[in-house]
Amino acid sequence: MTETVSYKNETVRNGIDTATLFGTLDAIKAQPEIAQFQFRASNTWIDGAHNRSTIKGFYAACAEDTSRTESFTLDAGEPAILLGTDQGPNPAEYLLHALAACVTTSLVFSAAARGVRLTSVTSELEGDLDVQGAMGVNTQDHRNGFERIRMTVTISGDASPEKLREVVERGRDRSVVFDSISNGVPIDIAVVTA
Repeated sequence: MTETVSYKNETVRNGIDTATLFGTLDAIKAQPEIAQFQFRASNTWIDGAHNRSTIKGFYAACAEDTSRTESFTLDAGEPAILLGTDQGPNPAEYLLHALAACVTTSLVFSAAARGVRLTSVTSELEGDLDVQGAMGVNTQDHRNGFERIRMTVTISGDASPEKLREVVERGRDRSVVFDSISNGVPIDIAVVTA
């Protein structure tokens, strides 16, 4: 990918085509119904703590999207100390990954839209969890989920430290996963027996 030399005439910034970005935003403003998306995942238990999710199709812009030719597969498991055999990251680790990936993607888009060229973005996440709740040992004093998540973003680019902090804050504020975790989301579970 080649970036244009003139900063003001850049059409690709941080790997984002800014003309397409602004065109997408304008299209959503003009026709809000195209903003309705439905993402999907299918999961199959393999053995023990090992299970596998496949992700391919989704609904977007008033139609089923068929642009993906192959499915993504994600294996999940548990470490030996939690009765698994390390067939993949555990679901709580995937949640940390999803949070990091979503905030990073959102802040990169935000930086591109604001004319900030980034040179580096990394993040470190820690989630504190007492498994007494999830294991059913003490559900009165311990929840099933994380008690706290800490995320440290290290960012550099061609902007002031204040502007880079604003970019990270905007990424946090526009992150689907951050919002879903911090505000909660209703989850309906249907059971089909075979």
